[in-house]
Amino acid sequence: MWCEVVSLLRSLGSSLVSYFDAKKKRKVAEIYQALNSDPINVAKLRRMAISEGGLLTDEIRRKVWPKLLSVNTDDLPPLPAREELREDNKDYQQVLLDVRRSLRRFPPGMPDDQREGLQEELIDIILHVLQRNPQLHYYQGYHDIVVTFLLVVGDRLATALVEKLSTHHLRDFMDSTMDNTKHILNYLMPIIDQVNPEVHDFMQSAEVGTIFALSWLITWFGHVLSDFRHVVRLYDFFLACHPLMPIYFAAVIVLHREQEVLDCECDMASVHHLLSQIPQDLPYESLISKAGDLFVQFPPSELAKEAAQAAQAERTAASTFKDFELASVQQRPDTVLRQRFRERLRGEERLRGEERTKSFLTKPRTNRFVKLAVMGLTVALGAAALAMVKSALEWAPKFQLQIFP
Repeated sequence: MWCEVVSLLRSLGSSLVSYFDAKKKRKVAEIYQALNSDPINVAKLRRMAISEGGLLTDEIRRKVWPKLLSVNTDDLPPLPAREELREDNKDYQQVLLDVRRSLRRFPPGMPDDQREGLQEELIDIILHVLQRNPQLHYYQGYHDIVVTFLLVVGDRLATALVEKLSTHHLRDFMDSTMDNTKHILNYLMPIIDQVNPEVHDFMQSAEVGTIFALSWLITWFGHVLSDFRHVVRLYDFFLACHPLMPIYFAAVIVLHREQEVLDCECDMASVHHLLSQIPQDLPYESLISKAGDLFVQFPPSELAKEAAQAAQAERTAASTFKDFELASVQQRPDTVLRQRFRERLRGEERLRGEERTKSFLTKPRTNRFVKLAVMGLTVALGAAALAMVKSALEWAPKFQLQIFP
């Protein structure tokens, strides 16, 4: 009996592998179709970057990230000589210290000489961007973002992408003061209040503030996540969206930990300690989807009064993001998110209509696939095997995350 259970579970596993492999191949084909269209279908690339699994591979990211940032890759200028960049540079010593402390941001097992070479390139990229844009000011944590681009796309392309990012998405973090950064952090509590007033009021009572999320925001979570796959997945999402999306993602992390927060001692030290220790096993795809939905439901324009005075909001680079939406209305990240949200609502309305006429609840496609497989196993093996088979339902979502890291 148990041999039959194991055999059938293996068969189920093989079927799931085939299903998710086919799903991945379809997505890759859609991405290359968007890249090869004339003109390039940037709106579709944004949808691919936002949707489950993101852009899937670094090879694809090297092709798509420049399109999401409207960077021309045909004629990338070389970096200036290293000595020229570093001589009498006011930021060199601080950048050097930060980069030397960034060992854990490089893949484990990387040879020392290769890592040291990449660290030198990391310093050069940062100094070059700052030299070309004297209005930008270096901040600790900036190197955590730059190293992600360096590891994925190489030094020349990383330089171009980081420069565009620094003058748009990251611009508010690179002012001479932290005023705009603090203003963006102030969006966190209004978002939480819209979704869960109880958590909001508890955090307000604890006077925890928002400083626990500072490193999340200014490094795009690169400093606090240990798995590089999760970091680049979030970068896919953030590059395809509005500059304030990282603060929405920070909010959904807090909301996801609702029970932990409410079970905590209601004082600043306890709540800050809890929230500053970000879990490494977060359900990233679910949280990404929720963050996108919250952005559509509660856009920054509706939260600005709660976050700060409207006059201050208008001075942040994030509030003038329309300047960055260069090519067409179709390329606007907000448009992609709203369309995605409307499609989900239509799907939910369709399901509710079916519920009124059917005696069963229609499940999402993946769950239905697994359920049918489990039903077949249950009939074949009987109740004695049910406990083992049920584990397939718990295992399937974890398996899917491995296929779409």
